[in-house]
Amino acid sequence: MREIFEKALEGRIFEYGVILSPEITFSEDLLKACEQNVCGRYNASWTCPPAIDSIEKQKVKILSFSHIFVFTTKGNLEDSFDYEGMQETGRLHRELTNEMHERFGKTNPVYGAGSCNLCKPCLYPEPCKFPDKAYLSIEAAGINVTDLSRAASVNYNNGENTVTFFSIILYNDPK
Repeated sequence: MREIFEKALEGRIFEYGVILSPEITFSEDLLKACEQNVCGRYNASWTCPPAIDSIEKQKVKILSFSHIFVFTTKGNLEDSFDYEGMQETGRLHRELTNEMHERFGKTNPVYGAGSCNLCKPCLYPEPCKFPDKAYLSIEAAGINVTDLSRAASVNYNNGENTVTFFSIILYNDPK
């Protein structure tokens, strides 16, 4: 599977790495940040708490796969206040993650950077219009992205005036 993901993403990502799923660090502190509505999506999105499974259930799901393919995109910014550059890099990363979810998500769950933004605003708590297109964020699953980057040997911070976004694909390697 790794080779299939590499080929599908070739030339469109900054870095990637593969880790065994037990190397993932889960953190209940991420749920606390969600509950404090740090990003403004708590109780406002089908892909954020409390609408999603608990971190414990997410952990069981993630650990049921042997491997995690981690990939990043990087954006170069004019300066550290280049909000438009950050937004554009995020948009491009979401498009790529959406594509990977469409191609592989039925058998290999995909988690992305931030919550779903297919509908603006999300219809939550009304029924989701695109349940097959929506995927959770890495953080909503309780995964510590800083620790994830270390385990996968990919950079969390790529230098001054850059922004980096992460996504993962879960898979089983029969080897």
